[in-house]
Amino acid sequence: MKIFGKEIKFFNWSLEGKGVKKEPEGPKNLKNFFKHFANKFTRLVSVNMLYIFGNFPIIFVLMVLSGNFDRDSFAPAYKLFAPIHGIMLHNESPVTSALFGMYGTQAEIGFDTIWTDALWILSALIIFTFGFVNVGTTYILRNMVKGEPIFMWDDFWYAIKRNWRQGLIMGILDLVFSVLCVYDIVFFYYNTGLSHAFNVMFYASLLIALIWFWMRFYIYILMVTFDLSILKILKNALIFSLVGFKRNIMATLGIAAMVLIVYTVMLLVFPVGILLAFAVLLGDCSFIACYAAFPKIKEIMIDPYYKEEEPEEYEEPIFHDLG
Repeated sequence: MKIFGKEIKFFNWSLEGKGVKKEPEGPKNLKNFFKHFANKFTRLVSVNMLYIFGNFPIIFVLMVLSGNFDRDSFAPAYKLFAPIHGIMLHNESPVTSALFGMYGTQAEIGFDTIWTDALWILSALIIFTFGFVNVGTTYILRNMVKGEPIFMWDDFWYAIKRNWRQGLIMGILDLVFSVLCVYDIVFFYYNTGLSHAFNVMFYASLLIALIWFWMRFYIYILMVTFDLSILKILKNALIFSLVGFKRNIMATLGIAAMVLIVYTVMLLVFPVGILLAFAVLLGDCSFIACYAAFPKIKEIMIDPYYKEEEPEEYEEPIFHDLG
């Protein structure tokens, strides 16, 4: 078929063209990171959306924290309100009036209602969505790092279907342990100085939280790549958190820099900062972690397996590559 003197062929898949854009080549190091990151930036926005909407129960938490569903009331803002008010009832003077003007102000406080209780219950659904979303997005991010073609929606659900049991269990463990780490850090921080034991526990909680933070780089990649039990996944993740120390440190610095950039923009231009956080923060930070973790896993667990000579008799493999 000719249009304006040029021949157009429909349904001809052999036409010449640019084709599929090649992934940046070279080792997965800091030098090549920015090439990979720039090439995948738009797809990382989609990954970020999967994180946000997949963990939709967090919306209920934000609704509670907004205070729009609380019952408002007022209470004294200072502890000196009661004694000063008592003195004024029996001996009011310019001094007590001045003190009451300073310490007699009322603060608005909110009380839970049936609506806030219902929202807290709905927010508990994140226990079930957290692991699934991490499994699906990690599978996508791992394939990005490997340089494989990405089919965002299909890959997301494929990984969840293949790993839903472990994803559910690991997601609950991950969420509970992460919350406990944060709670311990805050608790011991506000109790430092009371005793030597509290000081030691504060730094110990920081160390445990850091190791768990690094273990999370590897946990879900191991889950979607190998056929391992949960205990072996945790054991290997702990080993990789130490063996991959250098890459883990660099990934931590990169994630911290990303969070700092978004936080700075949020302080300067609040709406833009919020939009930036919802658009790129989770996806970009997760890609940084996966970019640091997968090459170390490939070096230690995958490459040696395929380099070994094939045995004369069949032996049960140590792990199964799930693709």
